[in-house]
Amino acid sequence: MTKRRGYGILTALTALVVALSAVIYVTVAADPGTPHGTPTDNRPGRHHSSAAPASTGTWTGAWATAPVGGEPGTETEGLAGHSVRNVIHANTGGTSARITLSNLYGQTPLTLTHASIALSTGGGSATADPASMRRLTFGGSTRVVIPAGQETVSDAVHLTVPHDSDVLITTYSPTPSGPVTYHPHARQLSYLANGDRTEDTTGTPYTRQTPHWRYVTALDLLSDETDGTIVAFGDSLTDGITSTTGTNHRWPDLLANRLHTALESGSRLPRYSVVNEGISGNQLLTDGLSLPNARTPSRGSTPIAENQSGLDRFARDALTRTNAKVVIIDLGINDILRNPGPTDPDRILAGLRTLVGEAHAHGLKTIGATLLPFRGRRGYTPAREAIRQQVNAQIRSGTVYDAVVDFDKALRDPYDPRHLRPDYDSGDHLHPSDRGYARMADAFDLNALKGAGQTEL
Repeated sequence: MTKRRGYGILTALTALVVALSAVIYVTVAADPGTPHGTPTDNRPGRHHSSAAPASTGTWTGAWATAPVGGEPGTETEGLAGHSVRNVIHANTGGTSARITLSNLYGQTPLTLTHASIALSTGGGSATADPASMRRLTFGGSTRVVIPAGQETVSDAVHLTVPHDSDVLITTYSPTPSGPVTYHPHARQLSYLANGDRTEDTTGTPYTRQTPHWRYVTALDLLSDETDGTIVAFGDSLTDGITSTTGTNHRWPDLLANRLHTALESGSRLPRYSVVNEGISGNQLLTDGLSLPNARTPSRGSTPIAENQSGLDRFARDALTRTNAKVVIIDLGINDILRNPGPTDPDRILAGLRTLVGEAHAHGLKTIGATLLPFRGRRGYTPAREAIRQQVNAQIRSGTVYDAVVDFDKALRDPYDPRHLRPDYDSGDHLHPSDRGYARMADAFDLNALKGAGQTEL
């Protein structure tokens, strides 16, 4: 009896191990955002790391920005011999981190010999929490060379990043390599120091301030808080160009806070982070102008324009964001205002529908914003107002997007709907004040975030 019972126990234990192994396999296979073994991020032009964090969770975007062009004054030397300390804000938390660095507008390979990530002590300071300082590697090496027109992703490092915290990403390049790929209207001060001060925690050497983000375009976190990423895709209204510097009052920041608060209170909503891919001056249909005497970067035989049109940059800045689930699109106003002649509203709508079709092909849900009023802004004409109204009417009709957020209705002056409401107006009659950006975030029906994108609209 004893021997038979021993065999029985052994058989039961074996069955239990097999069952647990099956559960673990299914769980891992069902989580596309958690890297294991070799990295699965195989986007063209990216260098990959074999390092994989031991912690669990889903890789999501905690912060992102769009590369806009080559920084003026850096065409030849780049920032050789300087440490660049970018201050960014994570709207979700996680236990491991990786970053993306871009040399999209560089004309020569960008050599970085040292890079780091750390938590800021707060208040937009260049001072780092010493216990959080981590040296970054790329394929196991501290040195990385990013070819012109390309980007690279770092190896993952273990770092606990709390929700709603400032993060410092610092790089050092010893050799000339320009122009520097940058995002000019960060609404956040970052810093520059002479020499390799990458792992300095005091912040003392960082005596030069800059309103730009340089090289860095994304921070991903391995998170138990989120299951996917919302991409806010737009122009200066999304970029938050008139929001107060250093306060994270852009509407995507405030939407992230609102969603986090709702989830904390027990609301049954998707657990998503929000990243901001707005570019000031961006148009849906037309590329921006290159700087005078600037060399135009190219990938193969195709030039890469400064401030690429929404149609041209959508795949790069929206569709390939880590674990993207929803894209919110707010584009079209610059196509109306900046075109010297009348813009055909059907061309704008066709462009928006093209973005929606591309998003659906990648399984993303689309939420589209109506265009804000701009009477009083230089360039306003009744004809341009009529175009805006026609575009908004189609957006509201439900024939463009999966869901709609009505920014126009939320921010217009009830006494003259062609104007922004005065307390929502920054003063330039196009861009909102901080209060206006908050109203934009409040205008969202959070339930619209539920569900996947349509395969056909």
